[in-house]
Formats: sequence, structure tokens, C-alpha cells
Amino acid sequence: MKEKVDNTIESIMVQVSCPRNFTCLTSESEDICKAKDMGLDDYVECLEPEPGLCRFSLPFGATFFCKCKMRVYLCKKMRS
Repeated sequence: MKEKVDNTIESIMVQVSCPRNFTCLTSESEDICKAKDMGLDDYVECLEPEPGLCRFSLPFGATFFCKCKMRVYLCKKMRS
């Protein structure tokens, strides 16, 4: 299982240009942006106070979704 997780993370790192150099992988959980799984395949809800400042945020009505593949993966698969 850990090997599958590692392979998925490596695959995402190749696909995504991260302005924060993937600090979400090495930071303590309280340092990672807040997000919530809403049941969508490719998005999670962004719970940050100013989500519009993030290049991965996607406004939708009164909420914002995060479209960062790494953040979505961590939220959905790793529950963080």
C-alpha cells in the first residue's frame, strides 16, 4: 500500500508545478491548507480564510474549490 501511495505522489509531482515546492508533503498537518472532501473526484472544498489568493482555487458560488492534484489526493486518500 505504501508503495502505491509513493508512486501516486511521485506521479502527481511530475504533473504539477507547485509554487510552494510541495511543502504539504513535509509540513506538519497544521501547516497544510485546510480542505474538506465534498465527494467530487477532482476537487476538495477550500477552507482557507482567503482562498482567492491561491492559484489552485476555483470560485463556485459562495465557496471555493481546490484543484491542486496533490492537495486533493492528500485530502481524499490520506485524510489530511
